[in-house]
Amino acid sequence: MVTPDLSEANVIENNDLADHFLTCAKLGRYLTVASGRRFVITDDFQDKNIMHEAVAIAAIYSKDNLVAEAALMPLSANVTKLESSIREKYERLFHLIEKQALSQNVRQTVKSLIEVRFRDAEIREIESQLGNRINPARKRYRQFLNIIRLLMDKKLTAKIFIEEFREFTQDVAGKLDFGIYSFCLDSLFRSLEIPDAVKKLLIAEILIFPPLVRRELISNVLSYPGLTEDFLKFIELIIEQKLEPEVVIEIGLLKDLKLRRFSMEEINNLANQTGLTVLH
Repeated sequence: MVTPDLSEANVIENNDLADHFLTCAKLGRYLTVASGRRFVITDDFQDKNIMHEAVAIAAIYSKDNLVAEAALMPLSANVTKLESSIREKYERLFHLIEKQALSQNVRQTVKSLIEVRFRDAEIREIESQLGNRINPARKRYRQFLNIIRLLMDKKLTAKIFIEEFREFTQDVAGKLDFGIYSFCLDSLFRSLEIPDAVKKLLIAEILIFPPLVRRELISNVLSYPGLTEDFLKFIELIIEQKLEPEVVIEIGLLKDLKLRRFSMEEINNLANQTGLTVLH
């Protein structure tokens, strides 16, 4: 079991990143890096070279509130040092974010930054507050990795592990980057050392998650290579039994996207042409 390399903040691709983020938003998805191979996490916005157009879209549309808040930092850090004409453009952008951001925390933060004229002390305080919320959740995540190790070493029963998983999920909900939480589950489902019986119990847990989280996580699992036929049949059967038909269609489309059977643009165009509400 490995932890995600959080030092990889500089690997997020800038090519057409703003368009990519916007397409994610149109499909009602969590933001991914341009290749789609992982979800964006807060550390990605420490990259000084990241496009500010993409950052602004992340602040407005990210389904992960932590990512949306982290995106504000590179936008606001140098506002006071800009020439007046450029600064005016950035201030208009912040007014736009304040009006349109999905996250209430982002709207409130932007409002406070505008009111204090982007004072450095205020920005540092916001960064500190965000870190104080994220760091305990990441510490809890590392503790849970030890629980996974006990399971892999056959020192925990499936029942006890699922109880630990529920407690972990409850502790970090809304406090841990969605990308890191997803990475954790990716590792569980991909591992040959985790019994299928445990994986089936995890699927049952995921089915009661909020719709957007559930859709991303279940479609992730269905797109993994190397899963047993029995496990895949179990997933297909249980989602058909427990979920509405249109939800099953959404999961299938997102799975196909992740398997590169369709592009994000093709699915978006399909929805526009047919009036489907899938992936929204």
